[in-house]
Amino acid sequence: MKTTIAKIGQHVGEEVTIGAWLANKRSSGKIAFLQLRDGTGFIQGVVVKEDVGEELFQTAKNITQESSLYVKGIVRKEERAPSGYELTVTGVEIIHAAVDYPITPKEHGTDFLMDHRHLWLRSKRQHAIMKIRNEIIRATYEFFNENGFVKVDPPILTGSAPEGTSELFHTKYFDEDAYLSQSGQLYMEAAAMALGRVFSFGPTFRAEKSKTRRHLIEFWMIEPEMAFVEFEENLEVQEQYVAYNVQSVVKNCSIELKTLGRDVSKLERIKAPFPRITYDDAIKFLQEKGFDDIEWGDDFGAPHETAIAENYDMPVFITHYPTSLKPFYMEPDPTRDDVVLCADLIAPEGYGEIIGGSQRVHDPELLKQRLDDHQLSLDAYQWYLDLRKYGSVPHSGFGLGLERTVAWISGVEHVRETIPFPRLLNRLYP
Repeated sequence: MKTTIAKIGQHVGEEVTIGAWLANKRSSGKIAFLQLRDGTGFIQGVVVKEDVGEELFQTAKNITQESSLYVKGIVRKEERAPSGYELTVTGVEIIHAAVDYPITPKEHGTDFLMDHRHLWLRSKRQHAIMKIRNEIIRATYEFFNENGFVKVDPPILTGSAPEGTSELFHTKYFDEDAYLSQSGQLYMEAAAMALGRVFSFGPTFRAEKSKTRRHLIEFWMIEPEMAFVEFEENLEVQEQYVAYNVQSVVKNCSIELKTLGRDVSKLERIKAPFPRITYDDAIKFLQEKGFDDIEWGDDFGAPHETAIAENYDMPVFITHYPTSLKPFYMEPDPTRDDVVLCADLIAPEGYGEIIGGSQRVHDPELLKQRLDDHQLSLDAYQWYLDLRKYGSVPHSGFGLGLERTVAWISGVEHVRETIPFPRLLNRLYP
């Protein structure tokens, strides 16, 4: 019976065959313990010399790290094992013997591991992070499908930028200028006018020379847009979505969270609604905390966001930022024109902003004025103005950065571990 490690619990007491790689091993004179992985999970294979004979025992004892195998064995319950099962090995067939695998069980530096990212992905820690990433993606589709959203794919090559071109990668599109997308938002607004509630999930690019633990050059964004939805309802969708993601990981990734040493109790309490603080009150709070350099009109950096987040054990919305700090498309607060109807969602435990969102400008004349204020071409944005010209409605949306969200939920220090092949300021290999 051929099976996978993920399904091995269905075969207790049966003899099964799994295709696997040897992640690690240890042995004594009479027993060899093989740490096996097959992509779906990890399991220990126990080889008892007395039961299998000298030849098979020596074969098992001499297998090199990351060699590929077919392993036959009887499935046993084992409460001490992370998966709850282990394999009593009855046969081993070596498919390919690996020689001098570079990532050994000893400690390695970050640069070395990043140079070998294609192999580092095989480790138990990286496997756990990728499984959590996958669960967040699965839960994302489930949440939006269950709530009436339609998946729409915006272009990656664009002729204009939602937030200016200073941090975009420029390329030539035959005889025109083009840019790698930093956001699908503007296109999603067009989709929302056609389909009501939509979301995208795709790669975005920022030519930003940042080297912090929160930044990647290429990252993935989930960007919903909703017609006939105003500011308050937008926040409610955001907190429901984030809480749904977190609880899906808690429910379905217990082994992975344990592998990473994550404090699950901190995740279990993440339930909507989330606390909120206005930008005005956040400035006062920071000044009282000793941030003497921060003044109204300044943007928040990582230390400011962390200080605010430390005051809560939940994600917190910072709302109503100054108009001068935000992009042209954000709707002004109807009670004061110096702030906009926007919010950044700050994750707890120092992970920073994971969502930026707002109600969008829906008045055509105001949008023209905003484009002019930001010195953006009306011709380039004519299609965007058309959305307000032909049946404009109040609408809102947001963007969630997948890698920062994975980092927070996983509890890992740096976003470079939350994407299979990170693109960093000085890294394009492998």
